[in-house]
Amino acid sequence: MYTIPFRIQAAFTGTLLLLLASLPAHAQLPAPSRTIYKCEVAGKIAYTDVPCLGAKRLDVVPARGVDKLSGTSRVGATVAREYHQENMARIWKPLLGMNEQQYATAVRRQALDARAQRECRALEAAIVDHERMEEHGLARDSRETLAHDTLSLRQRYHELRC
Repeated sequence: MYTIPFRIQAAFTGTLLLLLASLPAHAQLPAPSRTIYKCEVAGKIAYTDVPCLGAKRLDVVPARGVDKLSGTSRVGATVAREYHQENMARIWKPLLGMNEQQYATAVRRQALDARAQRECRALEAAIVDHERMEEHGLARDSRETLAHDTLSLRQRYHELRC
């Protein structure tokens, strides 16, 4: 019977613990690359990936193309990485209890330093809270202040690449 060397077990366990620690319990925001903001500028609607004042956040799922028209499946490197990451999320789900979005968030944030990861978790919670407050509606003055606060939180979240 083959046994796994201790240093491999330790490295695996360390990576697993790091992944678990970097994931917030709620992880409700999509990846920054999949967030589009619907902004109204001078009476015209604009869609952008950069946060703007009073924007509505839209979650988008990019098309993966039509890869089977020729009878063979051909995918680009980005889509192949997404498929791989989704499969890894499915494999790890029984052990980690993360859905695909939470797993993707954890993997994405692994590249950030510990300070940035903590800030991302705090920003994420604050953004979700601000969006809920905006949905419930407030007095005009409060709404404008809330919109400015939400914008600054979203900009920082975007800056950090959370």
